[in-house]
Amino acid sequence: QVQLVESGGELVQAGGSLRLSCAASGRTFSSYAMGWFRQAPGKEREFVAAIRWGAGNTLYADSVKGRFTMSRDNAKNTVYLQMNSLKAEDTAVYYCAASRGLTAATNLYVYWGQGTQVTVSL
Repeated sequence: QVQLVESGGELVQAGGSLRLSCAASGRTFSSYAMGWFRQAPGKEREFVAAIRWGAGNTLYADSVKGRFTMSRDNAKNTVYLQMNSLKAEDTAVYYCAASRGLTAATNLYVYWGQGTQVTVSL
């Protein structure tokens, strides 16, 4: 059974940093890409970042470029999202997901985690 388990979300002040983790299990993900999405109250789920397990190529939403960095640890089957210079508008539930290709398209992600709450206070 495929499992994606996110952790690391918490309350942080604006300008601060957080690192989210997503541990993957249940299958071989080497040919997949992993993505981070977020959903704020009353808004649609939106793409944040993605990375290929193998080559490590990354893709970022314009709203987080230069502030967020996605990385992976193949040995631990874990991906990370380092979030710096956090803003109030980054407040959302953050989801980890797996796709067969490096993409920002939500509907191409086939496995999803349960999410972790990130709250940025002013």
